[in-house]
Amino acid sequence: MSMHIAAMPGEIAEVVLLPGDPLRAKFVADTYLENPVKYNDIRNIFGYTGTYKGKRVSVQGTGMGIPSVSIYVNELFRDYGVRRALRIGTAGSIRVDVKLRDLVIAMSACTDSGANKIRFGGRDYAPTASFSLLKTAYDTACALGFKPAVGPVVSSDMFYTEDPDEWKLWAQFGCIAVEMECAELYTLAAKYGREALTLLTVSDSLVTHEVTSAEERQQTFLQMMEVALETAIS
Repeated sequence: MSMHIAAMPGEIAEVVLLPGDPLRAKFVADTYLENPVKYNDIRNIFGYTGTYKGKRVSVQGTGMGIPSVSIYVNELFRDYGVRRALRIGTAGSIRVDVKLRDLVIAMSACTDSGANKIRFGGRDYAPTASFSLLKTAYDTACALGFKPAVGPVVSSDMFYTEDPDEWKLWAQFGCIAVEMECAELYTLAAKYGREALTLLTVSDSLVTHEVTSAEERQQTFLQMMEVALETAIS
């Protein structure tokens, strides 16, 4: 076991879904996995392994923000041999054509976080998705009748910012949504030579000020979960 994950060697699959919300991890395990076994409840950050269409899949909560996801992804890659990691999270839309409950596939991640500034000695780094996972997810979503929005997202360090309009600059340069973890996931995947992808459901819009409920965010964003699972086992 690692410092933050209680699993013993072999208890975590090579493919892991990563919701920020531990209750979303439980929902995915209970709804989609056959014979799920809980391997982690340290700090109530739940992790489960089961099978989906006959293939082993794990789902591990990560908490919110870059520091938290960094802990879990480092340990999953370094200590448990995870090869594919797919974040399933929520995002705020910053485009009028990306609407509430739409599926977003993050091609790359901009960020205002200082994590990569520290890591790269002040240099800029461009965190990018695995192309094979991205293409598979896009094709899968289209085959299921969904119309995903694909493009760069913003991984923000702060949920409550001092400037409520700062998102407009990101939108001007082509970003489509704001979330809090993708940049670190893609950076760590590159470091460890693994594959990573972020799939997001739009939970609120900074453009229209629409918002979904907490219960919806935990339990009803099924398009994202189904596309992630199909992509994970492909």
